Amino acid sequence: MIAAISLWLVETIGSLGYIGVFILMAVESSVFPLPSEVVVIPAGYLVYKGEMNYILVVLAGTFGSLAGALCNYYIAMKLGRALLLRYGKYIFFRPHHLEKVEVFFNRHGEISTFSGRLLIGVRHFISLPAGLAKMNLIKFSLYTILGSFIWVNILVLLGYFIGENQELIHQYLTLIIITLAVAVVIMGIIYIWRKKAAKR
Repeated sequence: MIAAISLWLVETIGSLGYIGVFILMAVESSVFPLPSEVVVIPAGYLVYKGEMNYILVVLAGTFGSLAGALCNYYIAMKLGRALLLRYGKYIFFRPHHLEKVEVFFNRHGEISTFSGRLLIGVRHFISLPAGLAKMNLIKFSLYTILGSFIWVNILVLLGYFIGENQELIHQYLTLIIITLAVAVVIMGIIYIWRKKAAKR
């Protein structure tokens, strides 16, 4: 079953090309449950076969991620605020909670956006609080691009060196996810320490 799905994805991405990678990664960066690894790893395999270009795949994946993230950002900014202010009380979300989100992202939006793009289960949703808080759009875009660029490169390299070996991909991907999570925790500790040191 998995092998059949992988073959279908390779064929689909091969036929759609870089536009396909861009569109699928845009969908992946929205709230739809489409894991980025099922999009980019097959593209990396096609890079190995010489059917796609490494740099163009990375650019398509990175800017596709940005496109999806910007959609979430604007939806949250235009609709999310009004909905939360009107109906938030039914889920115990009060106006002062929105103010706290705004303050947090004004102070820590860069590190939150960047690190969020590297974490499974977070990258899909990190754009929503950023939009609610009206985080600076240029900063949001920049740190989304940086985080997405790293993640897409990792997945392309997995596809390039491991190809269609699903068992090895799963093993290495699990290790990479854990490593990135640890790296984000360490990065967060360093960030907090530097913030406290700057206040002294």
